[in-house]
Amino acid sequence: MPRKILDLSRPLENTVDADPPGLAPQITYMDHSQTAARMLQFFPGVTPDQLPGGEAWAVESVQISTHNGTHLDAPYHFHSTMNNGERAITIDEVPLEWCIGAGVKLDFRHLADGYVATPGDVEAELKRIGHELQQLDIVVVNTGAGANYGTDGYVNSGCGMGREATLYLLERGVRVTGTDAWSWDAPFVFTAERVAETGDASLIWEGHRAGMEIGYCHMEKLANLDQLPDTGFEISCFPVKIKAASAGWCRCVALLD
Repeated sequence: MPRKILDLSRPLENTVDADPPGLAPQITYMDHSQTAARMLQFFPGVTPDQLPGGEAWAVESVQISTHNGTHLDAPYHFHSTMNNGERAITIDEVPLEWCIGAGVKLDFRHLADGYVATPGDVEAELKRIGHELQQLDIVVVNTGAGANYGTDGYVNSGCGMGREATLYLLERGVRVTGTDAWSWDAPFVFTAERVAETGDASLIWEGHRAGMEIGYCHMEKLANLDQLPDTGFEISCFPVKIKAASAGWCRCVALLD
């Protein structure tokens, strides 16, 4: 039987709601009528009326961060080192074997915005779905933040994955994870409150920083996780190959029988 393909990716678009202020992409669209002069620079003597309908090509100009849209973060994004002192790999160095494999979904929609998930939360969810983690499983976390995508509440919604919860996955052979939230960690607004209360700066980006101990990648801003089963599907998430970059955009999809 043919496979069903479920798109887990967000589009790159002009929106101020998918990123904090000042970090949104800027896409300029030029339609067929606007580009005739550019095309004809290559063909001296030809006039626009000689083109079909006077039209040239459609093209877009983009000012963008590698962390806009659905993307895969490389270990280099988290810190300059991984695996307890090795040079952290960049996105063009991520093993392609990491980027396709059996998918596992953890449903954490019941956890409050800003909550930091623990190994106990992960164990309980794996027990509920009856799954034992395997080497190179790709684990995606449905925080419920995806339901807020496109609103001004998106960036600050969803739970985060704590350091110990992340290491729980990595110690069992997981090397790619993902979330429907803006960040793998809890939203900064909640982390800032905890740091102010405790004075503990190690709480900042604790899920990301787990990559200093065991190198891994994660995806952010995933879509349609609510449409996935708990297991029984594959994920493909090959990133765009950008030399020495901290991340690459990816068209993440789930393959279901």
